[in-house]
Amino acid sequence: MQKNSAISIESNADLKPINTFGIQGKSKYLIHFTSEEQLPQILRYVSNFKGKVLFTGGGSNILFTGNWDGLIVKIATKGIEVLEEDEDYVYVKAEAGEVWDDLVNYCISGGYGGIENLSLIPGTVGSSPIQNIGAYGVELKDVFYMLEAVSLRTGEIREFYKEECLFDYRYSIFKGVYKGVYLILSVILKLSKKPLLSLSYGAVEQEINRLDLPLNIASVSQAIINIRRSKLPDPLEIGNAGSFFKNPLVSKDVFKAIKQKHGDIPYFITDEEYKLAAGWMIEKCGWKGYREGDAGVHEKQALVLVNYGTASGKQIKDLAEKISDSVYDHFGIRLEPEVNILSSEE
Repeated sequence: MQKNSAISIESNADLKPINTFGIQGKSKYLIHFTSEEQLPQILRYVSNFKGKVLFTGGGSNILFTGNWDGLIVKIATKGIEVLEEDEDYVYVKAEAGEVWDDLVNYCISGGYGGIENLSLIPGTVGSSPIQNIGAYGVELKDVFYMLEAVSLRTGEIREFYKEECLFDYRYSIFKGVYKGVYLILSVILKLSKKPLLSLSYGAVEQEINRLDLPLNIASVSQAIINIRRSKLPDPLEIGNAGSFFKNPLVSKDVFKAIKQKHGDIPYFITDEEYKLAAGWMIEKCGWKGYREGDAGVHEKQALVLVNYGTASGKQIKDLAEKISDSVYDHFGIRLEPEVNILSSEE
C-alpha cells in the first residue's frame, strides 16, 4: 500500500467521476482511502459521522438516484503479491482498491489460472466477493481462498474463509447479515498452475478457434474480452454499470411451465435450479435499443441500461422498473437488479 497516512475530507464532491453510469450529482462529503495507515482515522470519522456512509470502489455497480446527503469513502488501496506457492497452486493477495481487471492480467501474465473467464469485469477487488462476481461459467467463489475485513464498529480485523462467506449466485454474507458491518480490505485467491479451462459457456471456444489461438488461459481471456467488447459499451464512452439485472434462478417446475410457452428460451442448469437469460427476456419484450431521452437499453445487449449523456439516476431507475414490469407481465418472472440503487432518502 501507499504510505500516505493523512486523510482529507472533500465537501460537496462531484459524483460523476466515481460512478460508471456517469450520473451527475453531489456528495456532501468524500474521503479517498489510499493507505492502511489511514484506517484508524477513517474508522473514527465514520463512527462519529451523523448520517449515511457509503463505501465504494470503482463505482461500477451503483446507480445514484439523486445527490448523496452523506459521506462516501472511496477505497483506492493498491498492491498485488504472491503470498505462497507450490508446484500446483499459487496464493495471490490483492488490496481492495486494485482494479479487478488489473488483477486478472497480473495472474494471466504469471500463468496462474482460474479467473481468466472473469476478464474485463469492471470494478475493484474489494467489491468482487460482496456479490460473488461471475461470468462465462466461472464465479469468484471457484478461486476464492480468504479475505481480510475490518469491523466498522470495533476496528477489529478479521479473516473470512470461503465457507464463512456463504457464497451464492450474486450473493455473499456481505450482502446479507454483514452488510454495512465489515469493510473488505484485501482478498486472497487460490489459483492453479495447471488450470482446467472452462469453455462450456457462451461462444468462448468458438472465438478461440476463430482467432486461431492455442488453448490456454491467455487465449480464453482474449476470447472473452473480444466477446464482451462486441456486446457491452465502454463506460468511458457510454455510461453504464454492465448487466443491470440478475439472470433469474427458477425451480424445475417453474422452468417447465415457462418452457412450454417459450420453447426457445436460453437457460443454464446450475445445481437443482435453472438460470434463465434475463437479456433474452428483455429483448423478447421489445426493449432492446429502446431510448427515452438519454436513458436507454443498449442496442447490442438488452441486459445493459445506459446513460447516453445527461440522464438522471431516477430516469434510469424508472426505465428499469418499466422493463421489470414488462418481463413479469410476459413471463411471470420478476427481474431483480444486480446494480445497487442508492438514494439518500431511503
